Amino acid sequence: MREEKLSLDLRSSPWEEVYPDFNGSVALRGARKREGLTQAALAARLHISQTHISEMERGKRPIGKDMAKRLAKVLGVDYRVFL
Repeated sequence: MREEKLSLDLRSSPWEEVYPDFNGSVALRGARKREGLTQAALAARLHISQTHISEMERGKRPIGKDMAKRLAKVLGVDYRVFL
């Protein structure tokens, strides 16, 4: 039996090319859903309104560094994914 070698392409694409629509809003929604939290539940943990969470997830409200750090602590991710 002839053994075939698998060739691995060690080159990689920048993440921006692979996920062109990725941004802090997408990261927030994904992390929240991964943790099984509703917008209201996340808002309660952060002591902010559910509307505030909704606006951040829709890109209508920016996620600043302080808020990113608060979100990261609750959601268990690096705060930089939200920036």
